[in-house]
Amino acid sequence: MTWSVYGSYLLIVVLIVLAPGPDTMVVLKNSLAGGWRGGLLASFGIFVGNAVQGSAAALGLGVVIARSQPVFVTLKWVGAAYLAYLGFQALRGAWRGDYTGLEDSGRSRAKGFRRFREGFLSNITNPKVLVLYLSVLPQFLDPATTSTWDALLLAYTVAVLGMAWLLVLMLFIHRVRAWLGKRKVRRTLDGVTGTALVGFGAALALEG
Repeated sequence: MTWSVYGSYLLIVVLIVLAPGPDTMVVLKNSLAGGWRGGLLASFGIFVGNAVQGSAAALGLGVVIARSQPVFVTLKWVGAAYLAYLGFQALRGAWRGDYTGLEDSGRSRAKGFRRFREGFLSNITNPKVLVLYLSVLPQFLDPATTSTWDALLLAYTVAVLGMAWLLVLMLFIHRVRAWLGKRKVRRTLDGVTGTALVGFGAALALEG
């Protein structure tokens, strides 16, 4: 693989990473509820999920999963249900509008693991991430000259750039946290985030 090929791949990956999706909404949800630490743990969970799915695609396991209809459909429905669950959580928070003490409770180990788990599960149960790897990676790999390490490099590039973008998003949230902490603004954001997550879940479930 040449540097020019890798540069072209980077350009496509950056455009994909910047597109808003479930990962963005999950990090926003956890950053609002758990501060910088909550957003960081959710982002790390997403990074691990990305790395696992990327490894599966690079090592050929992703093709097996994608071609196994029962496994793929089950994964799709589990992912859709989980996104809807996270969305309804955010909508419930917006409805109640009680955010007293949420920042402090987010520092407990149990809360921290939950935020990591939300990021990991929202990514690992989303088969569209695996399909993305399987559709993009082969376009930049030549079976005659490409090694497994080349495939893994391309896969992990997605995970690293995705993490970098989520960190930028978290920095922005942290900068405007005082404004975001206002009850009316927070309820609005929770409502938007929850609606978006439920929408992503529904779109995933209805996708043929």
